[in-house]
Parts: sequence; C-alpha cells; structure tokens
Amino acid sequence: MIIRVLYKGSCSACLELENESPYYSPQEYEVFLNGEFIYKDKTNVFSLFDLKPQTQYTVQVRTADGADEVTFTTESESCAVNVKDFGAVGDGVHEDTAAIQAAISFLPKGGRIYFPAGTYLSLPLCLRSDLTIELSEGAVIKGSTERERYPIIPAAAGDPEVPLAAWEGNEASMYQSLIHGSYCSNVQIVGKGMIDGNGQNGDWWPGFHDFPCARPRVIFLNRCENIVLHGVTVANGPSWHIHPLFSKDISILDCMIQAPKVSPNTDAIDPESCDQVRIIGCKFSVGDDCIAVKSGKIDMARKYRTPADHHTVRNCLMQFGHGALTLGSELAGGIRNLEVTRCVFVATDRGLRIKSRRGRGKDSIITNVLFDNIRMDKVLTPIVINLWYNCCDPDRYTEYVWSREKLPIDDRTPHMGTFCFRNMECTGAEVAACYIDGLPESPIDKVVLENISVSFAEDAREGVPAMQNFAEKRCRLGLYLDNVREIEVKNVSVTGCVGEKLITDHCEKVTTEGFE
Repeated sequence: MIIRVLYKGSCSACLELENESPYYSPQEYEVFLNGEFIYKDKTNVFSLFDLKPQTQYTVQVRTADGADEVTFTTESESCAVNVKDFGAVGDGVHEDTAAIQAAISFLPKGGRIYFPAGTYLSLPLCLRSDLTIELSEGAVIKGSTERERYPIIPAAAGDPEVPLAAWEGNEASMYQSLIHGSYCSNVQIVGKGMIDGNGQNGDWWPGFHDFPCARPRVIFLNRCENIVLHGVTVANGPSWHIHPLFSKDISILDCMIQAPKVSPNTDAIDPESCDQVRIIGCKFSVGDDCIAVKSGKIDMARKYRTPADHHTVRNCLMQFGHGALTLGSELAGGIRNLEVTRCVFVATDRGLRIKSRRGRGKDSIITNVLFDNIRMDKVLTPIVINLWYNCCDPDRYTEYVWSREKLPIDDRTPHMGTFCFRNMECTGAEVAACYIDGLPESPIDKVVLENISVSFAEDAREGVPAMQNFAEKRCRLGLYLDNVREIEVKNVSVTGCVGEKLITDHCEKVTTEGFE
C-alpha cells in the first residue's frame, strides 16, 4: 500500500491510496494522525481537516494486512478570520451577502476566512486571488431565491473586449453565479461544509425557459488559475454546479456534488476549454451529466482555438444522472489527453458518453482518450459515442444533422480520433452494451475494446441508446459500431444480449481476439 498526498493547504489535506480497486479500497482501513486514531474509511481518497498552518503531520493508514505512512507540512497563511467578525449572522434568515463579501475583499493576501457552523443566506459573491475559504462541518452558504437581485453579467464588455460569461458553448449573458470568480488565481475552498445553490426553491428549475439570460451556476470560474475545491459539498444548482471556463490548474478533490435526479441541467462539473483539470475522489448524484468535458461550440472555438487538454478523472463514484463521464456535446475546440480511471458508475443512463454532431467544426478533434479500470452497475448503456446528437442547437432537427448520406467534408465537420476502453466490468445493463455511431464522411479513426465484460439485467427495459433524431428503441443490444475505420475487440464478453453480439457497419478493419 502506498499513500500519495494529492493536496495540502494551510488547514486541510487530501490523500489517496494506490491500488487497482475502483473508488473503494480493497479493505477498510484506520487513519492515524501523529499517532492518534482519527477515523475508519473504505474509499481510496480520504481527507483531513482542522489542521494547523505550517505544521508537520504524519499520517498512518493501517489495514489488517499492514500499514504505511506519509509525512507532510501544511502551508503557511497570513491570517485567519471568522466571517462573523465582519457581521455575518449565519441563522439562515438574515442575508449575509455584504458581510461575506467584505471579508473576501478586505483580507490580506494569503488569508483564510473561516465559516463556523450555520446557514449563511447570500446573493452572488465575487472571489479574489490568494484566498482560502474554509467551511466547517455544518456551515452552509445558501443561495438566495430572489432572482431579481442577481446581477446579469454580459457576455463581454470593455474596449478591448473582456470576455465574462458563457452558456452551453457560446459567449452569452448570464445571471451571476453564487460563487463567481473571474481572472483570479490561487484560491482554495475547503472543508466539510456545503455551498447550496438552493435551486429547488424559487423559480430556477420550473421557470428557466422564460428567463432573460442563462441561469447561474453554483461555482463559475472564468479564466482562473490554480483553484482547489477540497472536501466541500456543492448542491442544488440552478443549473450546472461547477463550471470552470478557459481556466488552468483546477483541482476538485474529495467533494460531493448532489441534486435531485429530476432537476434540469444540473450537471455536476463541466470544465470547458480548460487545461490541467484533476477530479479525484469525488461523489456525484445529479439530474444531468456527472462530468461533461467541453470546449465550446463552433463560434467560440474559432475565436479562441482552445481545446480541453490534460484532464484526469480518478477514483470517483457517479450515481444517477444522464451520463457518468461525458465529452461534449459542446466540443468544437477539441478534447485531447483525457484519462478516466478507477471509477464506479451506478444507475446512470449512460456510462462513458461522447456526443457530437455535424457543425462542431474542423477544430473539434477528439483524440488520445483512455477509459480504464471502471466498474458499472445498472447503467443502461455503458459505452456511447454518438455523432448525431440532437440537443442544444437551433438546427437540431434539420436534415443537415440527421442525414445518413455521406456529406462533403468542410470546416463544419468534426473528427474523432482514437478511443481506448479497457478493464471494465458492467453488470445490469439494459439498452445496449456499446453503441458507437460515427459520421459516414468522417469515420472515427479507431476504437479499442479490451478486457471488458457486459451482462444484461433479466428484466431489462427498452430505451434509446443515444440522443439522436429518429432514434430506434433498443433492448439488450450487443456491441454496435458504425462508421469506424479500425476496431479492436480483445477479451470481451457479452452475456444476455438479444441477437448478434457484435454488429459492425461501414467499418474498414475489425479484429477480434478472445471475444464471446
């Protein structure tokens, strides 16, 4: 057993156990801090809070088979202040916006704001650089339901133009998010507390079609750098929960993101055109995609030409939601160097989900994508690559989107490169084991399926494997691949499917080894 320090701040630390088990440790373990027993745990990622700044700690992890330890020193800080010193009440009735914003604004560089237990009702807040926000256990920053008091942020302003806001892949005006960071760096939001968007109250969910601009996120990070979210719960977003945009070095560690299954567009984490994103040890249960990696629609991609690059997702648990790990559909800037490993998906509609369409453009190059060591249970369709996605665009129902003819390749044609799916165990599937549907004019370069087992539920229900026009309902469909240049199927088993286990249409090269 090896212990790795993922993050250490001035008052908290996040650690990870190295093993081959997805999300859960092979054995329950005990955590000792400087020789003192702290708690028992069973997940591969665990955290320590209420630490002292600039202090050396030794963490020991013990199992029935042995022990290992690691020593680290917490970071220094310039000061620590209680938010109540600025007049915050924390009773869930009085509005604490002004007090919280004052604390954020007036703290010196490298300072920490501490929130004791309580409910801090607030309108949107602005982050600033070089700051730590610590939410203690029982502390909740709760978004106000007074939508008319949320500022509307323009898509861009100034001369020269300063980009400020976006929604679903386009620069667009939006309500200011509850925690809103623009052009800031070196910010940590840590602790056992919660940031509650309060979307279940007010009109955020039922009335959004009539709003003058896009809904806020719970946390929005526009062109920020070196941001850490550690340990906190983010809940009930008016729309997406965490949305980093054109940001760099973003770490989201041992967090919980949750919203009711029926809540609209409540994606958990949607990094868009970001570089170096780490999502490790998190737990999700939301009403839409758990993680959706994005890079904008075609206009934004042409303007900034910034792909999503160097993303790592590891040791996460994803429950419910439309897709566990999704790419797109706003991926016109491209996605590359993505690695998803040691994760568990439970009862999501789709597991590994890639969605695009004609019109995303020639910069939409998706390649070097690895999905490895993943366990799924009750996921309706474990693997989906869909180049016919029909949502989120005004022309979604046009012939250009749905035509099965081989159209000319132009600057609107996206391209899918190499995808590797390996070491996956999928039980209780219902709709399809794998549904991959490329474009005839631009087939997917290569798909590797290796060391995968899929078994279907005995009471499987039919459904649509991918969101596309004229979609045909399926039930217990095996491996279906259309318009893929090269396919490698190695050591793959499909149990309980109806019909052929492997269907390949318009595929140039198919090799199988150990397929049953």
